[in-house]
Formats: sequence, C-alpha cells, structure tokens
Amino acid sequence: MAQKPESSRGLLHMVGITKRYGDLVADDRVSFMVREGEIHALLGENGAGKSTLMKVLYGMVQPDEGEIWIDGTPVQIASPHDAVRNGIGMVHQRFMLVPNLTAVENVVLGMRQPRAPLLDLSDARDRLMELAADYHLEVEPDVPVWQLSVGMQQRLEILKALYRGARLLVLDEPTAVLAPSEVTHLFRVMRLLVAEGRGIIFISHKLSEVKEVSDRITVLRAGRVTGSIETPEATAAGLSEMMVGRQVSISRVSPPSVGSTAVLEIERVTCLGDRGTAALRELSLTVRSGEIVGVAGVDGNGQRELVELIAGLRPTADGQILIDGQQPRDVLQQTSMLGFIPEDRHREGLVEDMTVAENIVLKIHGRAPFTDRGLLRWGAINAHAEEQIGVYGIRCSGPSARASALSGGNQQKVVIARETQDGPRLLVAAQPTRGLDVGAVEAVLALLRQQRDRGAAILLISTELPELLAVSDRIVVLHGGEIIGEAPPSEDHLDLIGQMMMGHRPVTAVA
Repeated sequence: MAQKPESSRGLLHMVGITKRYGDLVADDRVSFMVREGEIHALLGENGAGKSTLMKVLYGMVQPDEGEIWIDGTPVQIASPHDAVRNGIGMVHQRFMLVPNLTAVENVVLGMRQPRAPLLDLSDARDRLMELAADYHLEVEPDVPVWQLSVGMQQRLEILKALYRGARLLVLDEPTAVLAPSEVTHLFRVMRLLVAEGRGIIFISHKLSEVKEVSDRITVLRAGRVTGSIETPEATAAGLSEMMVGRQVSISRVSPPSVGSTAVLEIERVTCLGDRGTAALRELSLTVRSGEIVGVAGVDGNGQRELVELIAGLRPTADGQILIDGQQPRDVLQQTSMLGFIPEDRHREGLVEDMTVAENIVLKIHGRAPFTDRGLLRWGAINAHAEEQIGVYGIRCSGPSARASALSGGNQQKVVIARETQDGPRLLVAAQPTRGLDVGAVEAVLALLRQQRDRGAAILLISTELPELLAVSDRIVVLHGGEIIGEAPPSEDHLDLIGQMMMGHRPVTAVA
C-alpha cells in the first residue's frame, strides 16, 4: 500500500492510475485530487484518457496500477455499486437511463426498496420532487424517459446521483444541451452543491465555461497529466496548447455569404411529436445553396422533429418540405441530394461494431465498383476508405479499424465523410460538435465551411452559440416549435439570440 497522500481537505485522491488496453496505454500513471468544496475541471482531447480515468473511479473498469483514496482512506471500487456506496455519483455524457421506465423508476432502479418485494414509488416521487425543487432542476417524474427532452434527461441524471447521496459528483459535458441562461443556472447549482461540502469533477471542452465555474484545472494529453493549475492563473490559449499541443482558434474566418438558389424549402409545416402534441407549428424556412443557416435554440424545442422531417423519418401533419423541388422521401436514395449528420453519432450515425471502411460505404455499397453481381468487392471498398481517411483527416489504424475504437472527433469525421463524399446539394448537421474537444470542433467546422464553399446548402442545428456565430451566414431561433426570430451572426446580437432562445420575440426586425 502506498503512503497515505496529504489530506489538504482531500475528498478524493487517485494515485498513479494506469490502465492498458493491449498495447494502448489509456492512462499512464495519472494522479488526480479533488478537495471538499471544490469544482475541479478535467480537460483533454477526445481519447486523452479522461473517460477511462472516470470509469476507473466509478468502478466500470479496473486499473492495472494505482490506488484510490476517499477521505484519506484507501478503497477498492470494483463496481458502480461500490462507487455509489462510497458517495460517488456520475452523470455520463451518454445517459445511463432505461428509456421505457419513468423518471422516478429510473431513480430507484437497483436500490433496495423499504417494502420489498412490493414497489411503492410514492415516497421516492416525493423525495425526487423535493430535490428538484431544492435545486430548481425541473423533471417530470411519471413520464417515460424516452419522451423527455435531452436536457430534462440530463437533469434527471443529476437528481438521480443526488438522490443516492453523492458527495463527489462527476459531470461529463453537462452543458452540452443547455441554453446560456440554463448554463448560468447550472453553475449556480454546482456552487450550491460544493458550498454544502461536496466535490465536483467537471468535464467539459468549453474553455470559457471551465474558466467561469471551476476552482482548479487538470489537463490530460495522450493519457498523461500535462499540467494542473489554479483556474485564476489559466488562459484559454494556454489550456488549448496544453490539450492539443498547439494554438486552436474557433472564430469566423470570412464574412457571411449570401446564398443563391433555394435548395431546402419548408412551407408552413406542422408535425406531431412522440406524445401526439404539436412539436412544430407552421414553420417556414428556406436554405439556399452556398450558405449555412444556423438554428439556435434550447434542446427539446423541435430540433429533433425538424431534422427527422427533412430526413424523411417523420411525417408532416400539414405543410410541405421540398428538397430541390422534390419530397424528402423521393431523395433518400439519391446520395448526391441529401447528407444527414445525426445528433447522436453513437446511436444513429455509426454502426460501431463495423469497420471504418464499412461505415464509409454504407450509403453507396450497392453500386460499382463496390459491388459486382451482388458480391461486395472488399479491395475497392478498402481503397475508397483509405482515400477518404486521407481527405477527411481521420486518425485511425486504417480502413479495418473498428469505429468503436476511434475517438469522438474521428468518429464524427467518419460520419461526415460518408454523408458528404458524394457532394450532396443539402447537408443537415444536427449538433455535429457535441462532445468534441476544441481541436476536433475546429476540424468539423472547417469541413462544414468547405461544403458551403463548394455550393452546398447547409442547415446547422446547434446549441453552441459561439460555433453558430463562427460559421453561420444567417441564424434563426427555434422555440416551442416555431421560428420566432432571425439575427445576423454577430456577437453584437448574442444577448438578443439568447433572449429569443428563451421565448422572447424581437419587437422589431433585426438588421
């Protein structure tokens, strides 16, 4: 047993954590400490070792070397149950909820029931709603999780951890689905939690948020700690360089352009959501070739229904959608017409058990030279994938690499490669940078600009206002299933856009 680490009011000490997957060293002798009453930010590129380190902490994987101390006492965390018993709660970026169960059923799942074998949810519901009121984390306790917005699902995950008595809370990209005002509220909640003596590990790729809310910052690169710094001493440029080894910039590189020919025409469209109520109400929108139209809005205001309508995955109740004058269902088989980057690359964008080559040719595998008399020609498929890997800068071991083995940024590049390799007239990109580090975000935005510059019409749905400002030629705001305003992509209009995201209609048109 290693020597007891110095306390410094230390709630958590991870000492010399090493985790190997074959020849890959995911974490290499990583030491990490969280004090009571502290928000400690953990930064790093996708694939830097953050997720592996947190999986070790939460008992999802076992380290090859190293120790974990809680309150100055060494502990063995062999499972998430052990983690919860030690006061650790984790809100994963990919939610660990059962979609068909209600919110309150998810909260009590796996917990011992006081009246077992009977299940009485009344006390649990009361306690859940008490926590929700205390921390202003709105949730609908009796609604199946699959019907909840992404933002409400994340709030439920936080409440679930608090319900189970978490003293150390791991928040993995908690602001990815929130509007600016909601982020401010979340930060107030986090400060309240640490004021009560809890510790928070805050994982985020948004350097401005890290600077705003954290007390200390630790940076990982290639599985090793490159530095730990008190937040007031940190700069965004310095943190970016610690993360990726170079300066990174996400800003506008050219003035907004004016589109030409209308490619996407949405005329007074109304559609129903999963609960049978109107998710979009008489929505009209035009996207022209050679322009990026950004759609801003808090998650759950009709974004998912909008992209599903365009992709032909959801019917309209009224109105019509035309893509180059055709109905969406008539262009689905035309790979040169529509490209679709879905919101969830894991569930909808990739087949993770397939190789990079197989994912890249999913839409075009049935045509020459990839198929000959009904048989796949693997030589042609792999050669094509090798070419696309070079064109799109996909970092992987080669065409035969499993998609599941790639970092988030490179998985997203595989999706973009598949959806844009045929030069589609219309590209719909839903939250294309969600969960990506600053270097990967920079690369994805550059790819979107390239598609715009070759003449594609691009509809970009994002909750990330800085990114919308950086690449959009026009910004419209979606709230309650309606477009309630439009603004130029300028920081001068940031407050106005934020107000519209919360439902405030502009009194006059914005120039």
